[in-house]
Amino acid sequence: MESLVIRKGKKEDIPQVFNLVKELSIFEKAEEKVANTIERMEMEGFGDNPAFKFFVAEVNGQIVGMALYYFSYSTWKGRSLYIDDLIVTEAFRKKGIGDQLFQKVFEVAKKEKCGKIHWQVLDWNTPAINYYKKLGAEFDGEWINCAITSDKY
Repeated sequence: MESLVIRKGKKEDIPQVFNLVKELSIFEKAEEKVANTIERMEMEGFGDNPAFKFFVAEVNGQIVGMALYYFSYSTWKGRSLYIDDLIVTEAFRKKGIGDQLFQKVFEVAKKEKCGKIHWQVLDWNTPAINYYKKLGAEFDGEWINCAITSDKY
């Protein structure tokens, strides 16, 4: 494979990262649900109180993957790290890039002494589920995800 670099994301990466977000939304059959914008991601990721951090996977100067995360808190486990999205563009999948992104996130969680890392996966995404099983992830069939969008409150 060409020269792969995994590095911390920068503000100027956001347009390419946003394209990956849109690609993920198409893969998840939910393109119409993306209400975010490049400008909002730039502001919320690099403003006075950043809401998230991310790593990018870059091949020959082109961003081909990313892992976006933020810190959360668990009353049971303490400081936690939530992976909101991890995506590798289709042409670069199955080359170990996703694994390298995961390892970078794991390094952050260790450094920050997080009690857990958590994320979600769609129940039909068998390749991802199989990969997460290899990592040793636990799957919880008991809890139901809940969310409410800003148009409801």
